[in-house]
Amino acid sequence: MSEILKKLSGQGVAIWLDDISRERLRSGNLEQLIREKNVVGVTSNPTIFANALSKGDAYDAQLHDLAVRGVDVGEAVRAITTYDIRWAADVLRPIYDATGGVDGRVSLEVDPRLARESEKTIAEARALWWMVDRPNLMIKIPATVEGLPAITQALSEGISINVTLIFSLERYRAVMDAWLAGLEAAQAKGINLATIESVASFFVSRVDTEIDKRLDKLGKPELKGKAAVANARLAYAAFEDVMNSERWQRLRSAGARPQRPLWASTGVKNPEYSDTLYVDQLVAPGTVNTMPEKTIDSTADHANVTGDTVRPFYEDAWNTMAALKDAGIDYDDVVKVLEDEGVEKFEASWIELLESVTKNLVP
Repeated sequence: MSEILKKLSGQGVAIWLDDISRERLRSGNLEQLIREKNVVGVTSNPTIFANALSKGDAYDAQLHDLAVRGVDVGEAVRAITTYDIRWAADVLRPIYDATGGVDGRVSLEVDPRLARESEKTIAEARALWWMVDRPNLMIKIPATVEGLPAITQALSEGISINVTLIFSLERYRAVMDAWLAGLEAAQAKGINLATIESVASFFVSRVDTEIDKRLDKLGKPELKGKAAVANARLAYAAFEDVMNSERWQRLRSAGARPQRPLWASTGVKNPEYSDTLYVDQLVAPGTVNTMPEKTIDSTADHANVTGDTVRPFYEDAWNTMAALKDAGIDYDDVVKVLEDEGVEKFEASWIELLESVTKNLVP
């Protein structure tokens, strides 16, 4: 195993793979990554599943059987995706057991077309939780305004949640409030809080992509490549504020565990930047970094893991955000654009997935 990955894990960063496919599962690749690259969790999303289904023949037999049975396309997609998630959950179960349920997790997202509909999101979360039927599952719910009550309700029922598509600090604070409310409701129902796990997926690289584009138009290239890390560092500061609150301490004393910040979208999109930028610069205890395999490989090979690169740099992060504002960057508009685009991209991938399954539902 890479000494760099060992060092990263030793700093309190859980390494999760941001990918899943049946070929990866049946070839034993996921087990290999667990063994050799310190991977202790898996995340999925509609784009990942659409890509997986477009390659190879791993899904052909199940698609044939679903077609013979006359299953409609929506249920076929659920059958296909939950099969992979159950398989991954079983592969990760030893890690789940060894870490007392903290890691060894695999995430499955609700239909992204429901991102603006609270009640339907809750119903879908319940259905997926039931279908997968694994204690190390996490249901992914987007952090839209409408997603917040769904997050609270699902947690109140003992469903572990991965909150996804978080871009803004204000929304992240609302997510943590929804998480705390869910735990309080679960406690009132007598649910063992230690059985509920949650992460909050704060997106990183897309922030730089959007803000860098705007900085080019403003003629301020010297500020490029700084916004995403600063934004994420301030998210961790907000997380620490909650961890120091009396509200959290009461839940913690009842057995609850923190909702870990998860750095998502950590594959670097600008080739001018270090390909481990969003790993090196976001090392902090009690976090998750979910990476594409390419980023895991780069990290194992040449990442510069020197210790905590978040908490000592809060002042720098505030200064960066202030400089961006002075340069003409409208932060509120940036995060709104990113959320809307994120929902639209996942909706498009879901439709692509539906179309691919429809095309292949041939007896």
